Amino acid sequence: MTTNAPSKQFSHREIMIILSGLMTGMLLAALDQTIVSTALKSIVEDFNGLDHYTWVVTAYLLTSTASTPLYGKISDLYGRRIVFQFAIVTFLIGSFAAGASQNMSQLIATRAVQGLGAGGLMALTFVIIGDIVPPRERGRYQGYFGAVWGLSSVAGPLLGGFFSDHHKILGVTGWRWIFYINLPFGIAALAITSAVLHIPKVKREHKIDYLGALLLVAAVVTTLLSVSIYGPQNGWTDSRTISYLVIGILLTVAFLYWESKAVEPILPLYLFKNHTFSLTSILGAIIGAGMFGAIVMLPLYMQVVKGYSATSAGLKLIPLMLGIVSTSIISGKLITKHGHYKRYPIAGTALMAVGILAMTRLQIDTPYWQLSIYAIMVGAGLGLSMQTIVIALQNSVDFRDMGVATSSNTFFRSLGSVFGTAIFGTILTNRVAHYLTLNFTELAAKNPGAVANFDPKQLAGIQNNTAVLQTLPPAIKVTALNAFVDSFHVVFYVAAPVVAIGFVFALFLREAPLRTNADYAQAREDASGEALG
Repeated sequence: MTTNAPSKQFSHREIMIILSGLMTGMLLAALDQTIVSTALKSIVEDFNGLDHYTWVVTAYLLTSTASTPLYGKISDLYGRRIVFQFAIVTFLIGSFAAGASQNMSQLIATRAVQGLGAGGLMALTFVIIGDIVPPRERGRYQGYFGAVWGLSSVAGPLLGGFFSDHHKILGVTGWRWIFYINLPFGIAALAITSAVLHIPKVKREHKIDYLGALLLVAAVVTTLLSVSIYGPQNGWTDSRTISYLVIGILLTVAFLYWESKAVEPILPLYLFKNHTFSLTSILGAIIGAGMFGAIVMLPLYMQVVKGYSATSAGLKLIPLMLGIVSTSIISGKLITKHGHYKRYPIAGTALMAVGILAMTRLQIDTPYWQLSIYAIMVGAGLGLSMQTIVIALQNSVDFRDMGVATSSNTFFRSLGSVFGTAIFGTILTNRVAHYLTLNFTELAAKNPGAVANFDPKQLAGIQNNTAVLQTLPPAIKVTALNAFVDSFHVVFYVAAPVVAIGFVFALFLREAPLRTNADYAQAREDASGEALG
């Protein structure tokens, strides 16, 4: 026998209290995507694990991305609070174990556990907001989530640099605090959600699609291994890269076939018949690629070309954060006031594309104020787009599919970010090698004396360790820096059209009236009726 709790409308104060718990959890997951990057040098030196250092980042991305759609479906079946709290506990266990790791293998394994929890934190935050706030009212709260994304993009590299710069903090190795710092915040999120997260839930007779879940995780992991690890490291024509990619594609086909037959599919394929679901999934992937392209490449440019420290580069990302937060708040309030949302992802993707294209003007001597303008443009585009497409999606699906549809959007955005980071990183690496060779050949022809004492073998050293740049003679250093600048230009020239494709898709969004409190209450009742029937 199935039961359901009566519908409840939450007051603004209750929503803000719930939001505090959700945003704390989401901040932890978002921070751990970026906080490790600036601490990797210290970790590698402690564990002598240079040959496996990329796995510290990738293990987290693999499990968080693969688990995201599973959380949405499971929460639809068992309820949001218990599943969200499971994600918090899993994340905390992973964080504590990562901080206590004694070697690289342990750290990689515990980072995978962290990612397993983070997948739920990222996905269920938006799902729960979809449960308690109707689309028409949700705009007024979306600025808070924009603030979380903006803060994590700046605070991650900053905190990672701060902790790793200190050999010991309270008797504990500095870099371990990037994991231990999660514990008090995670416990606070657990306490808040236990106290206030009482969402009316619809219980249904259910059957878990274990084979579908296994196929989905296997397909995502093998594909991402090919794209984010073996492709960039060994080359895209390497046998291992191709093998994993082919296996990933075959597993994806098997997953789609099975889901079409499953009684209770992990990802119901009928959702793709929903025009808005399909479009926002594509937009999410494109926005994810553009977002991580900017967040990864800008600090890299500032550290390599401008010579800023990791901490300083993090601080100088504040304009990006300001752009995200300001437009998230403004567009959210306007959506709540007027009920129109389509214009914002159109304007946002256009602004992002123009901002990324403008970054092709960056040079060695580009002033910071100019870089700030470009960063604000990209941030503003993200703020206009990212949360708005979630509102559009949640407004278009049945209440019973809210969890799986929302988490699927987060999943596609995560996929886009992983693919984007891998592809843009590969382009940068390949172009740096090309332009270093080209620029030094030209320098040798124009000014043989400048390279008389320079060993061409040092070019490989410059690619592997950019700290070498600061030790080079002026003429050599400028030539090398120009190679990096030219390479960044190629990345931005590739990224801009990708985001522009998002602009084209945004034009085809269909704008439907946003559901109000009354509509939402009725949707809950309809979902309850289906469950009882």
